Amino acid sequence: MDLHFSPDDLAFRDEVRTFLADKLPATLRERVQKFPSYVDRDDLVIWHKILHDKGWIAPSWPTEYGGTGWTPTQKFIYEEEYQAADAPRISPFGIMMVGPVIYTFGSDEQKQRFLPKILSGDEFWCQGYSEPGSGSDLASLQTKAVRDGDDYVVNGHKIWTSHAHHADWIFCLVRTDSSGKPQEGISFLLIDMTSPGIMVKPIISIDGSHYLNEVFFDDVRVPANQRIGEENKGWTYAKFLLGNERTGIAGVSKSKRKTERLRSIAMVERDDGLSLLDDPTFSSRIAEVEVRLNALEYTNLRMMAGMSAGQAPGPESSTLKISGTQIEQDLNELMIDAMAYYAAPYRADESSRERNEPAIGPEHGEGLMNEHLLRRAASIYGGSNEIQKNIIAKAVLGL
Repeated sequence: MDLHFSPDDLAFRDEVRTFLADKLPATLRERVQKFPSYVDRDDLVIWHKILHDKGWIAPSWPTEYGGTGWTPTQKFIYEEEYQAADAPRISPFGIMMVGPVIYTFGSDEQKQRFLPKILSGDEFWCQGYSEPGSGSDLASLQTKAVRDGDDYVVNGHKIWTSHAHHADWIFCLVRTDSSGKPQEGISFLLIDMTSPGIMVKPIISIDGSHYLNEVFFDDVRVPANQRIGEENKGWTYAKFLLGNERTGIAGVSKSKRKTERLRSIAMVERDDGLSLLDDPTFSSRIAEVEVRLNALEYTNLRMMAGMSAGQAPGPESSTLKISGTQIEQDLNELMIDAMAYYAAPYRADESSRERNEPAIGPEHGEGLMNEHLLRRAASIYGGSNEIQKNIIAKAVLGL
């Protein structure tokens, strides 16, 4: 790969920088700097629509469905500048996950119905995959969909459903046949969250926030024309979606931004008269993570180049998920270590807009414990890292 930017690429970088400087609301930028994972839906919708109006909301989509037509280098530049500007992460469930499934496997009617509203942000999505006892072993799911005329009748229970309390729609894996192998009896349904029989129950995570949910289905009727592709072929579509999800979970640019914040904290915090950045032990810990992040970045770029050439992400994307989440967790932990006892005082409502109490300790430590606690789950969601290692062993190494 040639990583030197051409004059056109440099001009594109300047365009991206100017756009982000002019259009990203300052209040939103400041909030992301302190609490990167705690941006509410109203703010996300505002920013989503700004990107949509610019035509930049779905860089990886084909141009015929609303994509940008950018080269891999332009996508790389955009992601780098996006993170450097402290712009909020757009909800991935529509743009990154179900959208590509719909434009790849959906009917023309489904494309016309769903894609425009995913692009515009007028409909908010969540993911109905995991169940109690069927998390990493996704093929063992038991939520059933029984055909009844022109509808499916869905009964079951999904768990760890991010943003279900905000979502307008859920894309859901359901069991439509139990006679064969577990993977062969799964279908992929698009379900309106306002359908009678759906109940959402909050799950409060270790950081004290309401981000996750349980979703219960009690005789929920779903039109059969909201099934993606063929009945009992949902496992194929699910694997396609998970490949895209695990590529995105690498979070290279986000971790690079966290590394910058870590270095700025380590430059100020001191131990025995030295800044932590000058302390050989602490600086070597930072360097070790940076080396791993650099390797991850090149791996991610190779995979992006392959996808741009028409290749599917494939099981190799599991390596991105493992390394990306481990690096993110290590960076969070290093920042907590750098703040020492100032990281210990913690309140679950610290990220709340209504809270007006001053921060305990230096301002540069605000929000670190929130992020550290919430992202302990990063090595679990999207398929646990242990399962990703099994995938690599079987599908990549042939063991």
